[in-house]
Amino acid sequence: MRNIRLTLAYDGTRYVGWQIQPNGRSVQEVVERAIWKLTGEQVHLIAAGRTDSGVHALGQVANFQTRSSIPCDNIRSGLQNFLPDDVVVREAAEVDDSFHATYSAKAKRYRYVIHNRRVPDPFVRRYAWHFRAPLDVAAMHAAAQVLVGTHDFRSFESQYPNKASSVRTVTEVTVDRFEGWPVWTQSESLHRTPQPTGEFIWLDIVADGFLYNMVRAIVGTLVHVGRGRWTAEDVRRILRSQDRAQAGDTAPPHGLYLVRVEY
Repeated sequence: MRNIRLTLAYDGTRYVGWQIQPNGRSVQEVVERAIWKLTGEQVHLIAAGRTDSGVHALGQVANFQTRSSIPCDNIRSGLQNFLPDDVVVREAAEVDDSFHATYSAKAKRYRYVIHNRRVPDPFVRRYAWHFRAPLDVAAMHAAAQVLVGTHDFRSFESQYPNKASSVRTVTEVTVDRFEGWPVWTQSESLHRTPQPTGEFIWLDIVADGFLYNMVRAIVGTLVHVGRGRWTAEDVRRILRSQDRAQAGDTAPPHGLYLVRVEY
């Protein structure tokens, strides 16, 4: 048996999320169907993270076992023939049997994009949260630093408990303004100089794992900071309260991207 790792990008707009659900089409479903059409095998894909309905990915990672001898380059191109246009296989590679897309992951990077201007743009409405009120990005960034470190993040977890533990380690959070986001050049999009007058706000967060709706709840909380309603001390209070009701609303899903998984 071979162990194949796929790196996937997808527009989550038309999907109920990564995981197969009874209430609609999932990304996992369409990729597993493409593998069956290519190899004749029914496989179970293991993913790095279960992105929610409407959430996008630039670097989702999944793996599956196969008896097929198809070369990896042909697996990538072959799968694409059977996938819809909004799901793309960026890479296919054969990996050691011990590789597990979920358990082998060391860290994940998510990015949330806010389109912060008074007038909306119809061309980015599915890919960024339009927020018309002015936001103080410097205050949001400063307050976000409260979250760095190892903490119990249940204040930012919907429908607690979803996991055995709500303790996670956040190693990086940044909030900056930019003129846009060239998502078609993934590596460049991670390393750009902030532009203070930009109308797009990026919140980047890296952690060893994430809870259900954790990033979106953090964004909803920091927006209150950006509007001057809360301060960094309020974020600290919310974190310590371990009470989801104390935090901000859950931001919409379409601004969120799984950018990269580190192994």
